[in-house]
Amino acid sequence: MTGWFLFAAAFLACTVEAVEATTVVMAVGLTRGWHSALRGTLAAIGVLAVIVAALGPALTAIPIGALRVVVGALLLVFGLGWLRKAILRASGHKAFHDEAEIFAKQRAAAESATTRDPGRFHGGDPYSFTLAFKAVLLEGLEVAFIVITFGANANAIPLAALAAVIAIAVTVAVAVSVRGPLSRVPENTIKFVVGMLLTSFGTFWAAEGAGAHWPGADASLLFIVPFVAAVSLLMVAQLRYRRSSSGGAAPAVLR
Repeated sequence: MTGWFLFAAAFLACTVEAVEATTVVMAVGLTRGWHSALRGTLAAIGVLAVIVAALGPALTAIPIGALRVVVGALLLVFGLGWLRKAILRASGHKAFHDEAEIFAKQRAAAESATTRDPGRFHGGDPYSFTLAFKAVLLEGLEVAFIVITFGANANAIPLAALAAVIAIAVTVAVAVSVRGPLSRVPENTIKFVVGMLLTSFGTFWAAEGAGAHWPGADASLLFIVPFVAAVSLLMVAQLRYRRSSSGGAAPAVLR
């Protein structure tokens, strides 16, 4: 059962990161040309490969109990951060993450940016290369974190890696087909779900690593995840009620 939860959590989390990185690369590539944008993307992938190759074996060498405590704590921090923002967005206290708006801003910035000494960059565009490199590297590091921590902790790195590869492949395929921002992807809803899953996994693994024994072992996730979801939705309802009672604007609708 943990395998299905693991795959779903890794797939959804990696989809969010892939959408954000793809939005930037698409905006730069469509505006200033694909040559340097793709070079930056490939360079970032190369750096990520080195980081993953270095960190993967190191994590697997840590005793499983200590690993679960550390990874569980990290996932709790990571997941609660996503969940907090998702709850604020759903209750109308924070603006939704809009990929169309981000795409437009990145494209406008790319159009207005000037290239300095392109000849020193072997005929390429330093701006496009740098922006694509940074976007792919930063979002890719989060993907690597998800794959390595989930996989090492559950002793299922290939499954987590498969989920990440599928998520990235689907995102890129959709982006290429629409040649524009991935605004139809329900990213805010996905972040809400991922925040709940990461929080649930973090709680499960941290407690297990500290010596706790969950009733039903892995099957207890079938109760932990709905509990976290119920608490999160109750918080959304409470914040919406407070907002409407204080005379604020109509709450945003969760997409």
